[in-house]
Amino acid sequence: MSPRDRALPDEPDESGVPSGPAAGRPGAHPPADLTIDLTSHEMFRRAHVLDALGPDWDPVAVLRDEEAAYELLYSGLDAEQQRVYDELVAAGVLPRRGGGHAAA
Repeated sequence: MSPRDRALPDEPDESGVPSGPAAGRPGAHPPADLTIDLTSHEMFRRAHVLDALGPDWDPVAVLRDEEAAYELLYSGLDAEQQRVYDELVAAGVLPRRGGGHAAA
């Protein structure tokens, strides 16, 4: 094995001694802390998302449509369904209808 070739972690090197942090060698280096700042990548990703949405995307209209769909979903409940819905709202599992959780 040449000096450029290294044994894989926890495998013996040319002297037959296991290498790597698990080998318990004195003087072995601890694992390095790797921190990566993804801020620039996130800005790049957001720019691509907005490009994909296009200039016609209207977030206020989307929220209005979402509110209308939510109202339709929970309209026309029978008495038992309404009781379960009211319990879920009281427990904080579902938001109250007409509570303005989407744009008006």
